[in-house]
Amino acid sequence: MKNYLNFETEVKDLEKKLEDLKDPYNNEGISEVNTNEIRSFEEKINEKLEKIYSNLDPWQITQVARHEDRPRAKYYIENLFEEFIPLSGDRFYGEDKSVIIGFAKFYNKSVLVIGQEKGENLDERLNRNFGMMRPEGYRKSIRLMELADKFKIPIVAFIDTPGAYPGVGAEERGQAEAIARSIECCMKLKVPNISIIIGEGGSGGAIALASASKVIMLENAIYSVISPEGCATILWRDPKKTLEAATAMRLTSKDLLDLKIVDEIIQEPIGGAHRDREQTLENIRGVLIKNLETFENLNDEEIITQRKNKFLQIGRNSGFSSKSDSNIGLSIKKTNLDVIFEKIVLKKNYFIFAFISLSIIIGLIYLL
Repeated sequence: MKNYLNFETEVKDLEKKLEDLKDPYNNEGISEVNTNEIRSFEEKINEKLEKIYSNLDPWQITQVARHEDRPRAKYYIENLFEEFIPLSGDRFYGEDKSVIIGFAKFYNKSVLVIGQEKGENLDERLNRNFGMMRPEGYRKSIRLMELADKFKIPIVAFIDTPGAYPGVGAEERGQAEAIARSIECCMKLKVPNISIIIGEGGSGGAIALASASKVIMLENAIYSVISPEGCATILWRDPKKTLEAATAMRLTSKDLLDLKIVDEIIQEPIGGAHRDREQTLENIRGVLIKNLETFENLNDEEIITQRKNKFLQIGRNSGFSSKSDSNIGLSIKKTNLDVIFEKIVLKKNYFIFAFISLSIIIGLIYLL
């Protein structure tokens, strides 16, 4: 049974009629299938989908990113990689089933694959905590990323989470520390790490694994510091203002590409990734091949420098520091007023020092 979003009502009606046309057993008995009419309906559906999906607002894109039929990390891992060997445990507390990690082969080359997994049905989603990782999940990721780094194995991560799990137990076991260490580990890697946001990229739960050499998004994925509902509740005290919140947050792939927060967008089939999984799979495969090849001839220092400069560049041109092309650091440039002020302070300090020295000399002469 297909699941439809609230803005897909017309598509739902057309597809229902299409199914009736394809069924030779109708209420009147056996009938002849009209292939021309079927083809006409299929064209209408494609046209309608193209019209709808080319004009989605940010909140509608959020709904598509959360679609329950959308392919999950497990699907991509099983179909993109060979000889996948899943590994478990953080060697501190236990296993976190919301993240799948293991070594695999991608076109005969070893890679470490990390996938935040929400689950395909209700039982799976409960078992995997809806893709919300606990501290042990991040510590497992750190353990295996460091292992991959030791053996010079590239890392591929599939990001799909509403955020890190906010439960009391997770906080007691050091959720914030685990996320911070995961970010630090990603930034220090001497091997390329590529993160692909396939659905939701929520808060620190996503950035913990998306501090990567390349951050790539599917066309209808989202990436934000908070959910639109949470933002609307905080700013407007009204969780219904999701459209205003989603628009203001600029969480869509196009907005994030313009801000240079993500490096590339992977196009989805008409109607979203869930309508043509095979095509989405091939699109991701091509992007992975291309990006892994770009890092093949880089040494350790060049890989680290590329990643550092990528993140230092965010916001340099249109954010907090304008007219800056520097990738070296985030030092503040001094204005003419700052220079004049410093000179005044310097002269003031000089006169104070001279006055104190003169007072001491006069005092010594008086005593003598």
